[in-house]
Amino acid sequence: MDKISYVGNADVNAIDHLYKMYLEDPQSVDEGWKKFFEGFDFAKTNYEDGGAVPENFQKEFKVINLINGYRNRGHLFTKTNPVRERRKYEPKLTLENFGLEESDLDTVFQAGEEIGAGPQTLRKIIEELENTYCQSIGIEYMYMREPEQIDWFKKHIELKNRPVYDRERKRDIYRKLNRATNFESFLGKKFVGQKRFSVEGLEALIPALDTLVHKGAEEGVEYFVMGMAHRGRLNTLTNIFEKRPKDIFSEFEGKEFDLDETFDGDVKYHQGFTSYITAKNGKEVGLTLSPNPSHLEAVNPVVEGISRAMADNDLGNDLSKVCPVLVHGDAAVAGQGVMYETVQMAQLDGYKTGGTIHIVANNQVGFTTNYLDGRSSTYCTDIAKATLCPVFHVNADDVEAVIQVMEMAVIYRQHFQSDVFIDLLGYRKYGHNEGDEPKFTQPHLYNLIAKHDNPSKIYLKQLISEGNVTKEEADEFSAKYIDYLEEEFTESRKHEKAMAYDFLKNSWEGYRAGTEDDFDESPQTGVEKKKLLELGEKLATLPEGKKYFRKISKIFKQRLEAIQTDKLDWGSAEMLAYATLLEEGHPVRISGQDVERGTFSHRHAVVKTEDTEEEIVTLNLLSDKQAPFTIYNSFLSEYGVLGFEYGYSLACPNGLTIWEAQFGDFYNGAQIMVDQFITAGEDKWMTQSGLVMLLPHGYEGQGAEHSSGRMERFLQQCADLNIQIVNTSTPANHFHLLRRQINREFRKPLVVFSPKMLLRHPDATSSLDEMASGRFQEVIDDPNAKAENVDTLVLCSGKFYYEATEKAKEKEIENMAFVRVEQLYPLPLKQLEAIKEKYNASNVIWAQEEPENMGAWRYMAMELRDWNLIGISRHSSAAAAEGSKDLHERRLSALFSDLFHYGKSNVKA
Repeated sequence: MDKISYVGNADVNAIDHLYKMYLEDPQSVDEGWKKFFEGFDFAKTNYEDGGAVPENFQKEFKVINLINGYRNRGHLFTKTNPVRERRKYEPKLTLENFGLEESDLDTVFQAGEEIGAGPQTLRKIIEELENTYCQSIGIEYMYMREPEQIDWFKKHIELKNRPVYDRERKRDIYRKLNRATNFESFLGKKFVGQKRFSVEGLEALIPALDTLVHKGAEEGVEYFVMGMAHRGRLNTLTNIFEKRPKDIFSEFEGKEFDLDETFDGDVKYHQGFTSYITAKNGKEVGLTLSPNPSHLEAVNPVVEGISRAMADNDLGNDLSKVCPVLVHGDAAVAGQGVMYETVQMAQLDGYKTGGTIHIVANNQVGFTTNYLDGRSSTYCTDIAKATLCPVFHVNADDVEAVIQVMEMAVIYRQHFQSDVFIDLLGYRKYGHNEGDEPKFTQPHLYNLIAKHDNPSKIYLKQLISEGNVTKEEADEFSAKYIDYLEEEFTESRKHEKAMAYDFLKNSWEGYRAGTEDDFDESPQTGVEKKKLLELGEKLATLPEGKKYFRKISKIFKQRLEAIQTDKLDWGSAEMLAYATLLEEGHPVRISGQDVERGTFSHRHAVVKTEDTEEEIVTLNLLSDKQAPFTIYNSFLSEYGVLGFEYGYSLACPNGLTIWEAQFGDFYNGAQIMVDQFITAGEDKWMTQSGLVMLLPHGYEGQGAEHSSGRMERFLQQCADLNIQIVNTSTPANHFHLLRRQINREFRKPLVVFSPKMLLRHPDATSSLDEMASGRFQEVIDDPNAKAENVDTLVLCSGKFYYEATEKAKEKEIENMAFVRVEQLYPLPLKQLEAIKEKYNASNVIWAQEEPENMGAWRYMAMELRDWNLIGISRHSSAAAAEGSKDLHERRLSALFSDLFHYGKSNVKA
């Protein structure tokens, strides 16, 4: 039988029920109740003969209610705000609200057992509860549903609210705090008026992170991956990540980066960094700070993806060895939706990372917006309750309380593999940046801040009073650090350019940047036909002795027949591409909504048995030496999941990482991730990614939300070889495309406008010979056109080719060549020029199914501006597509009328 724990807001009947259970089996109740009932039994033994009940019997229950009141609501009455009074909450934790009186204060109650204090006076019990729950630390944990987690907190905090640090530990904490203060002061003097987004008011963040790293190393963490916004980032880089101050100073001076002119770089408080430090226990610990844009919280899922990739590929799938750390702002953690998407990943098989430590740098204001206007919830951290994660609220002026919280947080994370939140409550000394005037919008708050000592001064006063440091020693600490900064500043002046850092350099050894020459022609990506046959048969063969759904058995039988008859459809070619990569030692990971089966039921990478729902993945049954294949149906998120997969790709260049949209139209829920990371990451941060985005795209009369992957938006962002954009039209070319993504010495994000109609189109099949040799074809010539007959060259892309050629055949058009531009960016100009020269056509058309203001038309017109290109498309439209099937057919018919205006029938050779 499971143990029965305490009852919040306990009543007599409930406790009577527990007592009866205790009498039957003392082990069936929680340890706290067990001790309470043992004490109660002892106290009442003298009354057994007379049958009298102890006088305090009813009040014992009321004291237990009081104890649980502190556990549940003590956080509302803490001293956690360093600069102003807290809001007032009712009901308070007063005696009368629990049916107790002043006269009860010196009465001894057995309920003291519940907090580990033994029988105690009510006065002593309240004193312990006040010390535990209502001082510089407030704790929210009673809403959690796992008794083990709740008991863990009680045992770790009750009667143990403040650990005693020895003299050396206190001096070490002060040194870190003092460095944080002096670094900001130095920047303020040397770079007057420049934005640095200082940590002043929250300097305790630096010793907190230092504690996190070293305590984490003690608890088995080998690598920390951190994401944070601009506030305090520079201080964190130099005092935690050990980035040389001279490099930061060079960035303040606006120097160009030490790379060629095509590299744009980013501002100093967005760049990433990786370092390895030696922890106090002698172990080497890796630290990565992910680069991020100004879009707050956008980096969160990226950090989670990097962390998961490291655990999967470098740390033996041990999530306890890598720890994601996210430093949030109070306004952003409450306001940005991606925060919710990120926390919902925490316990999902495909996305869990062993628990994230969330630290909120709470300065009580969002740019100029007061906290009361920034959220409806009581706390900015109330999102933690959605996934039942504990929250610590801590006064950032009480640095020892901050250290205690960080130690507990990392121990809890390692023990329970769960997220934990720390609300570090401080203030922002200046405005949003150092040039901003905060008194315009928060005059009263900033009058208080102006009179308030910084945390370093507050802690120094405490240490001097304790005799742990002298004023002279503190001055010497400061002088030595400032001298070091001065030396670094002088050194920075000697360098003409700033350093650019590849923040995951060790993961990318052996890779180089892509060049224009790399895109002249794709590498050979064929696989021996014998191997393809072998792999194809394994993919299409389900293990015997299991009960399968009749339709799935039929699908796999058809796959096997397709392999044997040498006529492979899209799904078979895709699966073969994955199989060949796995055999070559490259892990493959796919996630997105419904990807296991495929939105259009074409993939069936995961098969479930009909009776037990056992999962069968034939891509993991190829050989003992193959790399792992993982595929996950994501939760209903685009922004968070795409960010996660982007992060995963950053830390796993050897693997193929794929995110597939349910429909291409839905990717725009993740537009920030595309704009700020995927298309611009390499140019801003020197960060390569091999992420593949599969965006089902095609106009088939399904309406404005099920037709377009918004090709035009991606094409608009193309420059500097930043991404690859393709719209493939054959299974074999798709096979080679996926293999090409891995079989090169560099990585670029790949955006694929994948088909819907072509998945089962009778003409969209390929042979094994087409996959056994050759390469990805950037341009596919018209196999049926005779150059001497052609006077009109039609360039098109994707499934439109099949529709257009079918219509041309119906109309007996012979003067047109339909050439497929499979790769839209980088545009294969050499191949296109060769095609143009071959046909020497008087008319060159770009034909597309998308409206004129969408698709590739305007991009192609700009790129081929010397070709006098003619555009054939639907008319411009505000919506991506029409909602009526009939209207779709009429507009397509009109499009073909425009196109075949240039056509001629029965032209003789």
